[in-house]
Amino acid sequence: MQARDSDGMIMSMDGSMDLASGNMLTYLHFTVGGDILWFQGWVPQGPGAMFGACVGLFLLALVDRWIAACRAMMEVHWAKRAQIAYANKLNANENADKKRAVPSLTPGNVFLMRRAPPFIPAHDIVRGILHAGQAALTFAFMLVVMTFQLGFIIAIVVGLGVGETLFGRYAHAGTTLH
Repeated sequence: MQARDSDGMIMSMDGSMDLASGNMLTYLHFTVGGDILWFQGWVPQGPGAMFGACVGLFLLALVDRWIAACRAMMEVHWAKRAQIAYANKLNANENADKKRAVPSLTPGNVFLMRRAPPFIPAHDIVRGILHAGQAALTFAFMLVVMTFQLGFIIAIVVGLGVGETLFGRYAHAGTTLH
């Protein structure tokens, strides 16, 4: 027996879901047309539109890896700038009061500074914006994967792989240059 909605419509979860722009298939597929890409009006209907959507997703995946590389390189830059700021602060304290015992720039102090860099708005606000942008791309990719369209999924995966090939050395160099 099928459940009926309050207006008498049959509510069945079997099969594909009919939408205004096409069908949403709930299994992995390669069909052209019917898959909504983020907005109801964005439905690639023909092979050319499907190819264009896949190229766009590929390029967006490249941008995601580029942002990750930029973040890693900026982290290296910001860490060096924070060390300079810390050293300048220590030198200013030593020059201001020679009688007071101020910790000098020792490896231990630099190590502590590396573990907990100070809050520097110019660094941390940009870090937050880059992270938010990368998180937005990740959620957008997740929504695309939820269409179950293999063309979209392959475009994203290949784009992420090519992006990692092009930009991954920068991201990984950022973790080893500290």
